[in-house]
Amino acid sequence: LERQLILQNLIRERQTAMQIAWTREFLKYFGTFFGLAAVVLTTGAIKRKNPAVLLPILPLSFVFSYHYDMGYGTLLQRIRGEAENILDTQSALLELPKGPLTFEDLEKIRISQSNFFIQK
Repeated sequence: LERQLILQNLIRERQTAMQIAWTREFLKYFGTFFGLAAVVLTTGAIKRKNPAVLLPILPLSFVFSYHYDMGYGTLLQRIRGEAENILDTQSALLELPKGPLTFEDLEKIRISQSNFFIQK
């Protein structure tokens, strides 16, 4: 059991590392796109003397900020803190419908499925 727990933790750590690495790589490409879009939109707003041309920068800046926070900031720490808060204070939200599975429930399902295949 201890080996399974260690293995599951190692797998979780590697998956989290992959997620952070993916976010950092995505940020390189999106950051370049965001920078170019900001320059082009700012130039267009100045030339047309219309500040409304800058509006697309707003949602793009939210996406950029989110990915920066995920890759280099404290987003994962805040998520972990909120998850710990939910576990500590709102554990009722985590309950499964009809309660946790029991061995008896699994056996009933297994028997009903085996009877289903035998009848066919």
